[in-house]
Amino acid sequence: MSYSNFKQFTNKVLKALNENHAQHGVPPLKLCKKLKQEAQQYSETLASTRILKYSSESSCGQSAWLHPGTGHFTAMVWKNTRKTGVGKASASDGSSFVVARYFPAGNLVNQGFFEENVPPPKK
Repeated sequence: MSYSNFKQFTNKVLKALNENHAQHGVPPLKLCKKLKQEAQQYSETLASTRILKYSSESSCGQSAWLHPGTGHFTAMVWKNTRKTGVGKASASDGSSFVVARYFPAGNLVNQGFFEENVPPPKK
């Protein structure tokens, strides 16, 4: 993917993430170069193995697209998360792997954290 296409893709992802943030009344995310580099590196790792799994080496939150369930969505709209970085890589079979990293990490299961950090959507 060319740099301009990747930049356009990243901006679309950021726009979609921030639209969800706005719906939940939480502050918008900002792009972070370090998180982008980490996400890109890990998306390339996933593409090389063609196995979608979480990185155990990351201290930030992350989403790897194509998983069902709400855990990935709540990570994307977590109120206290301020920065994101996105990576995308293609596997040899043509499939794509997209990874987003978030800082500070969200989706904490401590009592009250979910209710405090994932407000219901605005009507």
